[in-house]
Amino acid sequence: MCGIAGWVDFDRDLSTERAVIEAMTATMACRGPDAGGIWQSPHALIGHRRLAVVDIPGGVQPMTDDAVVLTFSGEIYNFRELRRELTGFGHVFRTNSDTEVLLRSWLHWGSDCVTRLNGMFAFAIYDAGRREVVLARDRFGIKPLCYAVTASGVLFGSEPKAVLAHPEFGAELDADGIAELFAQFGTRTPGHGIYRGLREVRPGQLVTVTASGARSRAYWRLAARPHADDVATTVATVRDLLADIVDRQLVADVPVAALLSGGLDSSALAALAAGSLRRDGRGTLASFSVDFPGSERDFRPDLLRPSHDEPFARQAAAHLGTAHRTIVLDAAELVAAQRVPMRAHDLPAAGDIYTSMYLLFRGLREHSTVALSGESADEVFGGYPWYHNDRLLALPTFPWDTGSWAGLLRPEVAEAARIDERAAARYSDAQAEVPRLDGEDPRQARIREVLYHGLTRWLPFLLDRKDRLSMVVGLEVRVPFCDHRLAEYVWNVPWEIKQIDGIEKGLLRRAVADLLPEPVLRRPKSIYPTSADPAYATAVHAQMRSLLADPGAPLFQLIDHGALSEAYAADPSLPGRAGVQPSPLASAAFLIDVNLWLAEYRVRLV
Repeated sequence: MCGIAGWVDFDRDLSTERAVIEAMTATMACRGPDAGGIWQSPHALIGHRRLAVVDIPGGVQPMTDDAVVLTFSGEIYNFRELRRELTGFGHVFRTNSDTEVLLRSWLHWGSDCVTRLNGMFAFAIYDAGRREVVLARDRFGIKPLCYAVTASGVLFGSEPKAVLAHPEFGAELDADGIAELFAQFGTRTPGHGIYRGLREVRPGQLVTVTASGARSRAYWRLAARPHADDVATTVATVRDLLADIVDRQLVADVPVAALLSGGLDSSALAALAAGSLRRDGRGTLASFSVDFPGSERDFRPDLLRPSHDEPFARQAAAHLGTAHRTIVLDAAELVAAQRVPMRAHDLPAAGDIYTSMYLLFRGLREHSTVALSGESADEVFGGYPWYHNDRLLALPTFPWDTGSWAGLLRPEVAEAARIDERAAARYSDAQAEVPRLDGEDPRQARIREVLYHGLTRWLPFLLDRKDRLSMVVGLEVRVPFCDHRLAEYVWNVPWEIKQIDGIEKGLLRRAVADLLPEPVLRRPKSIYPTSADPAYATAVHAQMRSLLADPGAPLFQLIDHGALSEAYAADPSLPGRAGVQPSPLASAAFLIDVNLWLAEYRVRLV
C-alpha cells in the first residue's frame, strides 16, 4: 500500500518546481514509510511513497516505460495470472511486482485494463506522448484518490493533504461544501471532496485530464439480472468465491493478520485465512480485537449493538486456533489521540469510533503489516437493521438518514447551504442510479434499492474511515468481502435466499457453517464497539462546555451558538443530529472536531 501525489500542467514549465512535489509527496509519508520517489519532466511532477508488501526490492515507484509514468497505491490480487497472459503476448518483466504488471497491462490494453483487475487500487498514469493524465479507482473505492482540475492541468493525491500542500490550492469551504460537511453518515455526494475545487475519483471510474479539461467514465457498475441458481448452488458458489478471495488476499511478503471481533464476518474470514495458512505451512494466523476497561460491566445492548464483542472474539479465536491479542483502550488513550482521525482524514471525525480504530490499528501494526477485515459483508449480504425493518424501509430517504443539522446552523448559513434540500436531491440522484429488475415485487425492489445505497453511499464512508486510520500508521487493511465477483453474484440473489433460515445474512452463515462455533455462527449483527467508560464521556463533555463558553470560536461561523447551547442543555447527545448514532457522543465529538479543523486547517469560508 502506498501514497501518491502529482502535479501536471500542460502549458507551464514545472522544471523549477521540484520543491512543490516534494512537499506534496511528503504528506503521504505515513501511507508509505518504507521508501519514496519522484519523477520529473517539464510538464509533470509525479510523487510516490511506498509501503512495501509485494516484491520489496523490485516494486519501486514511480515506474516508467518510455513516455508513460505510473504511480500506484493498492494491490492487484490477480497480478500473477495477468503476468502470465502478458508474457504470452511478448512482454518481458524486470520485477516480480504487481506494479509492473499494472504498467504493462496499461501499455497493452490501455484504459480497458482496469476491467481485468481484481484488487484494491488507485493510480495515476501520465502519458507525455498523448498529453494526458488518467486517474483510476477500484470498483468500490477501497483506496482513495482526490484531484483538483487547474486552468491547464491537474493536482492529485491519495488524500486531500497532498493537494492542500500545493501553494496554489487553498482550504476553502463554500455552500456546497457546508452541505456535504453536515451530511449524514453515508449520504455524501459521490465524488465531492468538501473543500472547494476538490473532487474524488468515484469508485469504478476513470478521470482523464487533458489540456482541454477533465472527463469521467464509469468502467464498472452493478447490473440487475435474474438469479438462476438454487439454494444449494448459491451457498456453494459463495463459499468457493470466499475461499478463492481469501487465498488471493493472503499473498504478501510481510506478515498478515486478521481483525477478529467475534462477529460472523470477521470470524468467517479468520477461519478461511487460518485454514489457508495451515495448509500452506505458513504458520498460525494472528488475530486482533479491541475492547475497553469495564466493558463487560458497563455494556448496554441496543439495536445496533445487541451483544458485547469480546466474549465472542475469544471464543472464535480459541476455536480457530489463532494467536489472539485484545487491545484494551482506556479513556486517557482515547482523549490523548482524539485529534489523529481529523488529521488523517483532513476533515472532522466523530469521536471514539474513529479514535479507537486508529489505536487498534496502531497496536496491530506493531506485529503485522497487512490485516484482513470484514467491511462490506453487511452491505453485500444485507446485515444492518434497516434491511429488515419495514418502518425504516418505508422512509422516503436513506433509512439510516434520520436526522438533520439544519436547525443548529446560523440562519444565513442554513439559507445558503440548504442542507435538507440538498439531502433530498442526493437521495433522488441515488434512486435514479439503481439498476432495476423487471417484474420484481415492490418489497424486493425496495430492498434492492437500499442494498444499492448501502454499497454506493454507506460503504464508502466505512472504507474511507478504514483506509485513513490504518494508513496513518502504515498498515494495509484488505477487505475480502469487497471483491467485485462476490458482490456481483450476491447482488442478484433473491432476498429470501440472502436471509435464509430466518436470520440476517443467512446465506453467508450457511456458506461458512462448518467453520465456526455455533454461538459465533448465530450471533446477530453488532456494529463496531464504542467506549462505555464514564471518564471518556466526562472528557468530551468538558471539551463541549469549554467550546460553548467561547462564542467567538471558529465553529460559530457555521453553528448558531444559542441554538447549540439550548440543544446541548436539553440532551448532551444531541439526538437525531447525526442520523444513525454510531456513538452517544458522536455528535458532540464531531462539532468539537469541526471547530478544531476550521482553526488548524485555516479553512476560509467563501
